Amino acid sequence: MVESLAQVSAWIEQELPALLEQHSVPGANIAVLSGGEVFTTAGGVLNKLTGVDVTTDSVFQVGSITKVWTTTLVMQLVDEGLVELDAPIQRYLPDFALGNAEAAAQITVRNLLTHTSGFEGDVFIATSEGEDAVKLFVEALGDIAQLFPPGEMFSYNNAAFCVLGRLVEVIRGAHYEACLHKYLIEPMQLARAVTGANEAIRFRAAVGHLTMVAGGEPEPAKEWSLIRAHSPAGSVLCTSAEDLMGFAKLHLNGGVGPDGTQIVSAESIAAMQEPQVLLPDLGDSRDSWGLGWRLFDWAGGRTIGHNGGTLGQSAFFRVFPDHGVAIALLTNGGNTQALYSDLVLPAVERLTGIKSPDAPAVSEGTTGFDASRYVGTYRSAAADTHVTQDEDGRVWVSHDLQGIFAELGVKPKPVELAHWRDDTVLALTTDQVTMPQYSFTGDDGHGRAMYMNSGRTSRRVTV
Repeated sequence: MVESLAQVSAWIEQELPALLEQHSVPGANIAVLSGGEVFTTAGGVLNKLTGVDVTTDSVFQVGSITKVWTTTLVMQLVDEGLVELDAPIQRYLPDFALGNAEAAAQITVRNLLTHTSGFEGDVFIATSEGEDAVKLFVEALGDIAQLFPPGEMFSYNNAAFCVLGRLVEVIRGAHYEACLHKYLIEPMQLARAVTGANEAIRFRAAVGHLTMVAGGEPEPAKEWSLIRAHSPAGSVLCTSAEDLMGFAKLHLNGGVGPDGTQIVSAESIAAMQEPQVLLPDLGDSRDSWGLGWRLFDWAGGRTIGHNGGTLGQSAFFRVFPDHGVAIALLTNGGNTQALYSDLVLPAVERLTGIKSPDAPAVSEGTTGFDASRYVGTYRSAAADTHVTQDEDGRVWVSHDLQGIFAELGVKPKPVELAHWRDDTVLALTTDQVTMPQYSFTGDDGHGRAMYMNSGRTSRRVTV
């Protein structure tokens, strides 16, 4: 039997302090929307160096949740007849180029929105910290590799959303953050949704904390945010959890803002929530992706949402359109996934009856399996990922981080893998780098997998 918002709120307030300590999370800001009412609470500290308490009006970086905001900006352009989803992006950005010219000419706006464009996504080119940051970033993509043909499969793509941000800039004639303010933040009347450190400093702003060594304590990150060029993908937007509920209301109310203005059409809101591409089978559920939103395959009702991660800050955002419910958890380090599992998921079930599927379990005898199809090195811009099998038959995954990720100084240890089913394997432990599940697809012509996918696709590079 579902509980009232008051009952769930009391449970969250009771559980939060102990869970923050248990999972080494320095601080958190939480908001729950139900029946038009919003509950907020907070705990812990914004920064271990200062010891300043988190309050409900504190702002955190929301990371890739920004992608849903960017999608909403694009859908406004669709509403105005200025953009067609199935048009090639080069219609609007004629100079858009990649390492594969044929693929660049084929990629559509929809491909970019659904992470099916096929080019390397974890590209971090620190071009500028000025208003031209996104423009210069997109211009620098000319040598970026194509992992697979456009539309062939799903691979989460940060750089694609930078291209979409540039689309917004060109058509609106203003830089991305200005568009975010003019077309979303201001019409939604959000007082604590800001872009970048210069605006966030006006409020109680969280600092990210990184766990540098497995088993260690999270410590304040040396830098506050990722590069400005990634603003449309999730490097500048900060909000309180309560203001994120304002964005949830927009998508629950058919695109209508707080003063009755139609900010985005009801048709576009609905289209964003329709399945576009099925995600790889990673063992937890067969989720799909809409336009901007991830669509979760949970029992009891429709579930949409997005997560976000920056330099030591993690955000979790779930919306339940059939129930008029939304929840946001904003954090600044530690084992945030465990906090989400122990706090958000039970709260959702108590409030709506919706239950997320259990994570796949490792059965006896599933370690030490034949991994000959999977053994090898798989490359992306973020890391070289190695799958190896030792003399005892145990299978391991390890990562050599590249670029900006290597500069963080995080040193992941090898993690043992177990076979789950078909071509999906499970990691026995996880950290900031190792994902819980990996799926292998394709054939390199010798019976071995061509691709390794953990939400992002890496391509085999060993012969």
